[in-house]
Amino acid sequence: MQPEAAEIFEAQRPRLLRLAYRMLGSNAEAEDMVQEAFLRWHRAEGIDNPAAWLTRTVSRLCLDQMKSARSRRETYPGTWLPEPLIEAEDDALRPDNLTLSLMMALERLSPLERAAFLLHDVFGQPLDEVAATIDRSPAATRQLASRARAHVQVDRPRYEIPRDAGAELARAFFEACKSGDASALGAMLAEGATLHSDGGGKVHAYPNIIRGADNLIRLLLGLQRKFGDQMRFLEATMIDGLPGFVSRLDGNLQTTAIEITDGRITALYVTRNPDKLSRVVTH
Repeated sequence: MQPEAAEIFEAQRPRLLRLAYRMLGSNAEAEDMVQEAFLRWHRAEGIDNPAAWLTRTVSRLCLDQMKSARSRRETYPGTWLPEPLIEAEDDALRPDNLTLSLMMALERLSPLERAAFLLHDVFGQPLDEVAATIDRSPAATRQLASRARAHVQVDRPRYEIPRDAGAELARAFFEACKSGDASALGAMLAEGATLHSDGGGKVHAYPNIIRGADNLIRLLLGLQRKFGDQMRFLEATMIDGLPGFVSRLDGNLQTTAIEITDGRITALYVTRNPDKLSRVVTH
């Protein structure tokens, strides 16, 4: 490979990794897809538009991967969550406005709907290029993106919280859990709040979504009675666009992302599967 070809690919790598992660919800799988695209790039010749060619190649690789990933998730132990994406301190570095909760909404789409939405609405590809990538007509591609957009808009959070306020809320929520303060938890949780917990069969997690503030408070108070002296707050952070924190419970590392609507917690996403936490670095 010529040095300039390697430089072209490296310039595209961050964008390709973001695309593959949004398609698959896994950084490890995203890296595999981008590496395979690199090998194909190495063998290719006469490419007029490298960015478009690489986007198309990674997208098609991800579509194939999504078919097997979907079948694996049907047998996944308990709730599946995307790998937590711990974000940089600078909000300006966020290249898209997707959040973990919106990633969950994308899981309900077909692979083609997800690809059409991400490529067109999030990564800004022209519709005819998206159609060529997913091997569908422009009209069919427009319909796929429209259906996906309708699903995502339904689940789009209606409340954004500044980073500092999010960190303050994350710490306050943790302290209420650790101290067993039912009143404080009740004030923070929306009536229909949910808790999603992913242990991947490796560590204890709740296999089903817990629904309702009263049920969540009982569960959190039970954890406090059992593990209160083993709860460790490590740091507040942003997790895929949502405020959250990294902590330890019963010795196991976990991340908690917090979805806020109208000032109340509407969803908690707790990732405990150690396979999904290998990239989490605490300071």
